[in-house]
Amino acid sequence: MGEGRGEGTVVTPSAEFPPLTPAELDALRRIGAQWRTAPGRPGWSRELPVDPTLGRYRGRPTPSRFGRLTPIEMFRANAAGGEPPGKAAAGGERPEENEPEELVATEGATLPGSRLGRGLARLRRAVFGPPLRSSAVLYERMRKLVALPVLSSDLLSSVAYGPEAMLSVLLLAGGGALGLSLPLAALLVVLMVVVGVSYRQTIPAYPHGAGSYIVASDNLGSMAGLAAAAGLMMDYVLTVSVSIAAGVNAVTSALPGLARFTVPLGILVIAVLLAGNLRGVRTAGNIFAIPTYAFVLALVAVLGAGFVQAAGRGFAPLPPPPVPVVEGLGLLLVLRAFSSGAVSMTGIEAVSNAVPAFRPTEWRNARATLSFMVGMLVALFAGIVVLIHLNGVVPAPGQTVLSQLARHSFPTGPWYALVQAATALILLLAANTAYNGFPRLLFFMARAGHAPRRFLHLGDRLAFSDGLVVLSVTAAVVFVAFGGHTQSLIPLYAVGVFLAFTLSQAGMVVHWRRHRGAGWRRRLAVNALGAALSGLVLLTAASAKFTEGAWVVVVAVPLLVLLFHRVQVHYRRLNHALALRPPGAAPAAGPAPADRGPGPPEGEESPQQVRHLVIVPVARLNLASLRALAYAASLGQPTLAVHLAPEEGEADQFREQWEAWGDHVRLETVVSPYRAVIGPLAHYLEALHASRPDLVFTVIVPEVVLRRSWYRPLHSQAEQRLRRALRRLPGVVVTSVPVHLPG
Repeated sequence: MGEGRGEGTVVTPSAEFPPLTPAELDALRRIGAQWRTAPGRPGWSRELPVDPTLGRYRGRPTPSRFGRLTPIEMFRANAAGGEPPGKAAAGGERPEENEPEELVATEGATLPGSRLGRGLARLRRAVFGPPLRSSAVLYERMRKLVALPVLSSDLLSSVAYGPEAMLSVLLLAGGGALGLSLPLAALLVVLMVVVGVSYRQTIPAYPHGAGSYIVASDNLGSMAGLAAAAGLMMDYVLTVSVSIAAGVNAVTSALPGLARFTVPLGILVIAVLLAGNLRGVRTAGNIFAIPTYAFVLALVAVLGAGFVQAAGRGFAPLPPPPVPVVEGLGLLLVLRAFSSGAVSMTGIEAVSNAVPAFRPTEWRNARATLSFMVGMLVALFAGIVVLIHLNGVVPAPGQTVLSQLARHSFPTGPWYALVQAATALILLLAANTAYNGFPRLLFFMARAGHAPRRFLHLGDRLAFSDGLVVLSVTAAVVFVAFGGHTQSLIPLYAVGVFLAFTLSQAGMVVHWRRHRGAGWRRRLAVNALGAALSGLVLLTAASAKFTEGAWVVVVAVPLLVLLFHRVQVHYRRLNHALALRPPGAAPAAGPAPADRGPGPPEGEESPQQVRHLVIVPVARLNLASLRALAYAASLGQPTLAVHLAPEEGEADQFREQWEAWGDHVRLETVVSPYRAVIGPLAHYLEALHASRPDLVFTVIVPEVVLRRSWYRPLHSQAEQRLRRALRRLPGVVVTSVPVHLPG
């Protein structure tokens, strides 16, 4: 993907239905030519006994069930793919002459038919909001004022524990080692700026959404992209579980009586985040924007008051309390402290991954938002570290460093409680960044075939519902498994996220070497520096924290890469089997996978090439089986009836009944002395198919439809069992003729 500064492509529901390639269109035309030249049947496919436009219902009362399930609206077709919300819903404009008319299902068409289903649907809408039209995706994108808190909550909240994580490592070498916090913080600020500028360069180069997965895949290969995706996915899950654990711990510290409800409180917060994000991007942004801004204002107040107090004593640093030496000061300890402080950068890639979620011009607004985010991060991180140094604060059990700074800045009054409340709230909602990044990452992966295609689907509120649910369930499992005390998972942060950072920056180095535009050497140097610093943090975190839990990432990333690769192999096989090919053409270039199994018969893309044999299993002659036989005979194709008998006597008796009926259809009986039905019938049909694989076998099964579900145990469900048994046979179609029971 080359550099471009056009508007980012909006993610729409049409992403589930990618357009055909030119080769596929050519094959489609050649296949369609055979339909047009079907011998002796000119125009047969356009002769219908009903009006498909349902024009006869216009201006007339319609049956209530018809009107509820398939309401019809006529509107002028829009070349852009949709009308503004509300226009078509009100009936739209009458189509002008010679313009195509379209049938549009209204919101009422989505309601289930049963009373219970409608009740649940109304409850769902009350919680998540009414469904949005597909065209409303243009109005669901974020403006910068909303995007900034939505995408920065994880990044900005990390300053509440990032500096403390760095000091906790330095403290192992005694109070004298705390002096290294300032140079290490300066180096971390350089890293923040370099990585931020690197992603700022990435956004206009990849204006359609440039997460580490896309950049690494495009420039370093599929495996590098999958490794970046695996690291980011683990980071997103940990962001949710760890942030919520930290927030819940902050709440239970202030209210110790709630400590025994840690796990239920955490699950409740995950449910609230899920519900808020399922309501859509814009709604979630409006809900979660205020806590982020409140946290930023609280930190600015703490820093402002703290520096005013420090200025009163001439900025003379207060001595820290004496701390015993636990570990000698060495290079490894310094590197561990540096990598621990680097967790303050988690979430910095969120903007580049969510470019299509911005309002036009997407890449420009995304880049401006990222610049504000990085600027706020640098200012808050540097200010907190400097204020820690000036106040002589050290990590202490039972109270966070940020809490100690707030007490220093506001020793009296309600301001300390407000700062703690804002901190707890932002920690609880910091997971919202993951709720924006994780589903979009899965969307990009599904588009390339590395994740299930269901993650391309936009839900009722134009949110990636499946990805949101998967993230919530996974994070909840991690949270429950560790009893809400997930601090031991913090060492995994740096490994996963800096793996993605390193691969992304290295990918951009390759990108600039390939696309040598104006100033490419300067941009390459910035990305190369970012890759080097990120790689240093990655190696340090992976080696120094291997025994603390980093081994989980070392093991999990290759396993996830293998899983993603296997998903793509499956879709490659599917695409190979379903690829459009001109009549008589050989399969697509490249051998099909050896274990893909038998495929459908070749050359059955036009009606005249399909040769039928209709088969009707008949257990007994009653109304259901006679209707199935009548339906089969009406198709005008060769028809065979099959009866399975438990013994010869029953077979003879059935033949007599068959002859009394008139022997209108060829009958074949299969004696099953072991009284099995589905197995022998499936094997018999498989043997028939093996003898003539060029035939399409249409198995017509009579099916009794019950109005009450509690009657199902009274029936054998043989139709469903037979359908499952025949599903694996290529060229076999199973259909049913329903007979509805009253009452």
